[in-house]
Amino acid sequence: MKDHVELRSGAYADSVTLLQVSRAVQAAPGVVAAQVAMATGLNLEVLTGMGFDVPDSSPNDMVVALRLDDDADVAAALAAVDAALVPARPASGASEVAPPRTTGSALRRTGSGAVALVSVPGASATVEAMDAVEAGHDVMVFSDNVPVAEEVALKTYATSRGALVMGPDCGTAVIDGIGLGFANTTRPGRIGIVAASGTGCQQLLALLHHAGAELDGVGVRHALGVGGRDLSAAVGGLSTREALRRLDADADVDLVVVVSKPPAPEVAASLATYAGGLGTPVELGLLGRGQRDLTTVAEAVLARLGHAAPTWPVAGEHNTGAATGPLLRGLFVGGTLCDESMLMATEVLGPVRSNIPLSDDLGLDSTDPGDLLTDSHTMIDFGDDALTQGRAHPMIDPTLRNEQLARAAADPQTGVILLDLVLGHGAEPDPAAMLAPAISAARADRPVPVVVSLVGTDLDPQGLDAQRDALVAAGAEVHLSNAAATRRALDLLSQLEGKAS
Repeated sequence: MKDHVELRSGAYADSVTLLQVSRAVQAAPGVVAAQVAMATGLNLEVLTGMGFDVPDSSPNDMVVALRLDDDADVAAALAAVDAALVPARPASGASEVAPPRTTGSALRRTGSGAVALVSVPGASATVEAMDAVEAGHDVMVFSDNVPVAEEVALKTYATSRGALVMGPDCGTAVIDGIGLGFANTTRPGRIGIVAASGTGCQQLLALLHHAGAELDGVGVRHALGVGGRDLSAAVGGLSTREALRRLDADADVDLVVVVSKPPAPEVAASLATYAGGLGTPVELGLLGRGQRDLTTVAEAVLARLGHAAPTWPVAGEHNTGAATGPLLRGLFVGGTLCDESMLMATEVLGPVRSNIPLSDDLGLDSTDPGDLLTDSHTMIDFGDDALTQGRAHPMIDPTLRNEQLARAAADPQTGVILLDLVLGHGAEPDPAAMLAPAISAARADRPVPVVVSLVGTDLDPQGLDAQRDALVAAGAEVHLSNAAATRRALDLLSQLEGKAS
């Protein structure tokens, strides 16, 4: 094989676009590997790890790194790069309107009441969001890696103007039934959700959609994401209160659910008092030690609406033989799902180490997922900010998690592997097409049980049934409920302990 590496100074494309370019080029004849990326520090580490020799560069350079068969045509491969980088042109006859050059000019084109969506590098997000709030718009900040002090300043200013800031790092929202970000497609109803958690919101969307298939009114009208730090001591629930106020004033909302990663205790107490003074009933689903899991919260919502909970679906039970080692390995793309599983596992197994630990003494190196293979139970959130700098979110690019899946399966101490797979708009169009082969390969030499929580609906573009069937065919057991998947993994480990005793 031969390598070709070149720098394109001054060229730029976002990480998602370059991920798609890399995949397209890798499919070209004679191309063994392709990595097209901006020359950030993290991307240069990835390229070096792949064995590429990258010349001196700056983050303003685009790196084109190709590994080719000896007889492959370098010029043809570069032509494939150029073709993949060319944006799609409008159809013949379509009007071509020049895109706005600034946030301000975009807002001047937009009518009142529109939500501004900010998706730029975190260092620039606050300025753009401030412009939107100042212009009288609510704003959804999809960007992550925004300093917490800037989040506080932005939300304090928005509160003074009666505006709602969703985010930073707000991955999911539903407004009047229209999904933004990684939202799932669900049937409408009369439930409102306030979510300091993206995948926690998606888990509720999926469970309520499944339960509401034959139940009147069980569906979501609004799901207002507020960012994973909103209920921290530093932020104090500024956006959560504003979101609750709005849903309370909506005559088409009969019940509100608040879902969050583990909040600061004093903020949770203050929120409970505030929610208790509203006219609309509020169900609090705040994760934490001794608190309910998200599936139990969904069941409580159904009970308040006068409905019994269904039997949550599971498939592939025949795949899960006995645990093969003493340790549980959790590999997650959703931080809240990781939190939920850690909380449940800790009650049964004791301490669980993580890059988003429940206590500081259980922390793993947040920049090194290879630290997974410790002599303890571990759970990794691959969507954490430290692992998405210079990379697309793992719901878009699962490469890093799939690599760690292979390592975990090969470790003789691994007894059960627990995964999540999250569907919805904005996520990978066919995630099972990459995860299923990774599961099959990981289990080829050592059939370690793999339990998956598949979070999605039958209306999602990926197709819930097709995704489930592919995972089951690869050897996984698949649950709609992340809590149920976690209980199953814990049960498999307990069976091993029982045999050992």
